[in-house]
Amino acid sequence: MSKKVYAAIELADQEVRLVVMEIFESRSNILRVERVACSGIQGNSIVDEASVVTAIREATKSAQAALGYRIERVILLIPAVNVKHSSQKVHVQIEDGTRTVRQFHIQQGYQKAIQKKMGDDVEYVNPNKITYLINGSETSKLPKGEECNDFYMYVDLLYASKETIFTFARCIEQANLEILDICLDVFAMGEETAALQQSIDRSIIQLSIEESHTELALFMDQKLMSVADLEKGFGWLIEPLKEKYRLSSEICYRLLQNVFSGKEEENSDVIVYIEQKEENRVEISAKELAEVVLPRLKEWIVEINTACDPIVRNGKTRYVLTGKGSNIPVLKDMETSFNAEAIVYEPSTIGARDGALIADLGAAYVWQDTNQIRQDDRISVNNNELEASIDSINQKAKDGDGGFTRKMKSVILSDKD
Repeated sequence: MSKKVYAAIELADQEVRLVVMEIFESRSNILRVERVACSGIQGNSIVDEASVVTAIREATKSAQAALGYRIERVILLIPAVNVKHSSQKVHVQIEDGTRTVRQFHIQQGYQKAIQKKMGDDVEYVNPNKITYLINGSETSKLPKGEECNDFYMYVDLLYASKETIFTFARCIEQANLEILDICLDVFAMGEETAALQQSIDRSIIQLSIEESHTELALFMDQKLMSVADLEKGFGWLIEPLKEKYRLSSEICYRLLQNVFSGKEEENSDVIVYIEQKEENRVEISAKELAEVVLPRLKEWIVEINTACDPIVRNGKTRYVLTGKGSNIPVLKDMETSFNAEAIVYEPSTIGARDGALIADLGAAYVWQDTNQIRQDDRISVNNNELEASIDSINQKAKDGDGGFTRKMKSVILSDKD
């Protein structure tokens, strides 16, 4: 089957996110997006496994009902906790006398590389970067069909917290799903935002802003080099707003998304929010909102600048802002406040234009890149049910039940008579 359907699931800060994507002839199409609030995930940790499993089941059940076929396995996104990477040079010999590089030779080199252990507390997750040295030339393309006696693979691998991987994987298995593959969240984001590709001539610092924390990922030379965690997310930005007006986190987040500017002179006394709370009436103007939130936002940027200053001073650098918090429009007004060029990444994929879904969008591409070596033909959904669904759609189109119906055809034909 040429159409491949993949489901990526992220057990994110306070939320389970599921994206089902169809990839056909290198083009992608979002089939379904499900998001379920879940207090069982706090930052990078699962604090209530039962509630997480319930949220996963709710998301998959809703997606299956809409799509008409079962989701059997998923690409699981893992928080970048205790990330390490190692570089290896693997020698592969062509011992069958053909002097031709074949798929199994590349697989042989890859399998040899991933056998390396980096400690008892981490497990291998993703290939960071793979290049090939063959006949004196280095390339990132698979050297299938090249003539030689031997070649070398330069393999950089990513490892992450074993405890985190097992804890998150257990939730997926408890929800009766298989794991097609595991992927680091920031690495998948780097694939979607092109931070990996852009890092060929500069340092890229990717900021993934979630409710209770911000992940800082450094990309250099088209590789993920390191990850740090700042325990301040957009939840910290809205704390004064919640305390002063006694509003929920959801309402405060929506206010940040819609109604004030980073340019203080543009914030007027016009009331932007009204709520009657028993005997207490809450009225907030754009100016009041800015006065409460902007000082913390500026403090957060200063902290980012301070932490990243050694990288910025070392050479050309760019910040890329991602995550659910990147949906806050005022961040665009604050791009010039960073100590290097900064952009808020905006997904362009129809059906998933939301900063919270960036990791899910990138996961399928990471899987496809790795699968050029693995050659695993599994997909996320039930094959038979998918084929039945496609046949049904094709039959409806053939019978004229689509946009150009039989009824319309009959009208045109009768007019000609």
